[in-house]
Amino acid sequence: MSTSHWDAVWNDRHPDKVTWFQAESTTSLQLIQAAAGPGAGVIDVGGGASRLIDQLLAAGYCDVTVLDIAAASIASAQQRLGSDSDRVKWIVADATAALFGRTFDIWHDRAAFHFLIDADDRARYLVTMKSALAIGGHVVMSTFGPDGPEMCSGLPVRRYGIELMSETLGDTFEPIGSKVEQHITPSGAMQQFVYGVFRRLS
Repeated sequence: MSTSHWDAVWNDRHPDKVTWFQAESTTSLQLIQAAAGPGAGVIDVGGGASRLIDQLLAAGYCDVTVLDIAAASIASAQQRLGSDSDRVKWIVADATAALFGRTFDIWHDRAAFHFLIDADDRARYLVTMKSALAIGGHVVMSTFGPDGPEMCSGLPVRRYGIELMSETLGDTFEPIGSKVEQHITPSGAMQQFVYGVFRRLS
């Protein structure tokens, strides 16, 4: 993951013009709510300017953290939220190397993990995730599906079905749900996303 690449993306584009933009993160919110109530600690990895944070706050979640590699994306979200941004913990860091000093009940990632095409990067990401997710906690992950794009923002991606996603996370995560979603980009193109929900066993 390149900080300079993602800073350039966010400096060059308005947040509602990136291909993965959602005015409402309905599926993510529903899956998070099904996994844990408002008292849960939630981290949104690669969440940057996502509107999911607005919806989590509105739904009563009060322990919310956002991690993104691009400071510009976080700055955009903070500006949008205004004083509500003080209710969120913001972290500018690479998800393959971040340290949190705490654990979370929900690890949410929509459209970040699929950029990790190198096996070593995926392994480091999983080490970070395991260090930050409580036993019994849940991963809510969404990536491009098998019929999704092969490139995004000028970078190659690794596409996942739920079986490959489960295999990649490993035996310490139990798959408990999945969903396929056809996302419509701001330009009107269709992209297939696969959502997986996993419970950490050990």
